[in-house]
Amino acid sequence: MSNATRIVIVGGGIAGILLATRLGDHFAHSHEATVTLIDSSHTHIWKPMLHTIAAGTRDVKQQQVSYLAHASAHRFAWQPGEMCGLDRQRKEVLLNEVRTPEGELVLEARTVPYDVLVLSLGSRANDFGVPGVRQHCHFIDSQQQAEAFNGVLRARMLRAVVRDERLRVGIVGAGATGVELAAELSRVLEIAQGYGDPTLRSRLSLTLLESGPRVLASFPPAISASTQQQLEHIGFRVRTSARVTAAQEEGFRHGDDRLVKADLMVWAAGVKAPDFMSGLAGLETNRSNQIVIDATLQSTRDDQVFALGDCASLTPEDQERPLPPTAQVATQQAEHLARHLPGWLAGVPIPEFAFRDFGSLVSLSDYGAFGTLGRFGFFPGGFIRGRFAQLSHAMLYRRHQQALHGFGRAGLMWTAEQINGLVQPKIRLS
Repeated sequence: MSNATRIVIVGGGIAGILLATRLGDHFAHSHEATVTLIDSSHTHIWKPMLHTIAAGTRDVKQQQVSYLAHASAHRFAWQPGEMCGLDRQRKEVLLNEVRTPEGELVLEARTVPYDVLVLSLGSRANDFGVPGVRQHCHFIDSQQQAEAFNGVLRARMLRAVVRDERLRVGIVGAGATGVELAAELSRVLEIAQGYGDPTLRSRLSLTLLESGPRVLASFPPAISASTQQQLEHIGFRVRTSARVTAAQEEGFRHGDDRLVKADLMVWAAGVKAPDFMSGLAGLETNRSNQIVIDATLQSTRDDQVFALGDCASLTPEDQERPLPPTAQVATQQAEHLARHLPGWLAGVPIPEFAFRDFGSLVSLSDYGAFGTLGRFGFFPGGFIRGRFAQLSHAMLYRRHQQALHGFGRAGLMWTAEQINGLVQPKIRLS
């Protein structure tokens, strides 16, 4: 075991936990390598569902995966910690100290040695240095942030009812996160009406601000137009070409110093990797702090360091722009590396990664869904909408569960979720 290759994966998001699961299973009996996953959280949540956790329309405890239990089942190790640096000469990952929410020290700052390092730290919204954003806005980039927002949301809903006032919400960024969160907030207030105030949904005043000319800029214009029409139909204000210049206690400033008043403010614009990754240990990074990688998913300046998903930037030879930071890209990269990393350790070159675009989907809660079918599949380049698009969107998460747990266990989890939905409230009430 002392000669086993130490594979360290930092970040337990979509790519990280999938890679750790596959490699843990692969090396479970050969002992050629050990696999360690590092993440600051104790649980994994599929990031595209964070907006439902934030709104309170999903039971977070039923959706989360315990790293410790999952690691035990798939023969890899999990260590709690937040990466803050990298020593490439010593081949060590630097971790911050770990403290309880009350501030009690649990673990001192420490290092974790590696032979092969995989960075899959994900991404977060980019505030672009806009004044007041960090002080006044909520972010929905992690389970902790989503749950914190939900707590504030429930308190604001209660205040709106008791004081007989409106609940004003402002969301900056009309990408998938901003659009889906907006629709989910409408849905949660509709459901909440059944538990008390029948006028609760009518109290919601929501404004979606987008600096670009249309919502869902990564989707075809027809989907953008349909999505905006649906959002406006359920009573939201959508302001495009509205560049926010400041976030203040009373709301957002944009354009010619106009104020959008908001009691709850969410920043869902832009994408960047963690700040400490900028120029990390001499690795090549871009303006969004992403590690620049080549087609083998290795960093351009160190073959022993790989990067996957949102924290990596890969520009295919036949394209001008890097691959988008989506769950689809992260999943395919993790699957590719899981297939070929064991062979690479034995001296076999890693084939170049080729992304297969199966399209994109956006769900507006129960109000509808839209999607593109990408370049592959039965109807390449086509569009879908309505019930079929909603079902396709739901299946993305089921496929992720199946990839982590296998078909049988994933099926049982889905069954348990359906049964739980029959006996528990449809939204989080406490």
